[in-house]
Amino acid sequence: MATIRASCPDCGDVELTTHDVHVRICDDTNEGTYSFSCPHCGMTVVKSAEVRTIDLLVASGVSFTTWRLPAELSEPRIGEPISHDDLLDFHDLLHDDSALEQALAEFTG
Repeated sequence: MATIRASCPDCGDVELTTHDVHVRICDDTNEGTYSFSCPHCGMTVVKSAEVRTIDLLVASGVSFTTWRLPAELSEPRIGEPISHDDLLDFHDLLHDDSALEQALAEFTG
């Protein structure tokens, strides 16, 4: 089992095993992070890493998961951005039972 050296922001350099580290890789961008729980203070540490570092960690036996960017990022954006006034109006509508009932009736009607 490989020994991995990493750095905790509070404790400084720490030594870990491949079982102590976990890698996450974005399938869309190939960007990656690794995380570990500091053996001294217990804090979870997450750090960005270059592809080369991620490849070395995975090759040494560190477990990894992949993830994808949310589909909403590639959806077309139509119309004006939501303003603070829009949010306030929406908040007021959520607290107005008659307006909510009317909206639901129109939606299901």
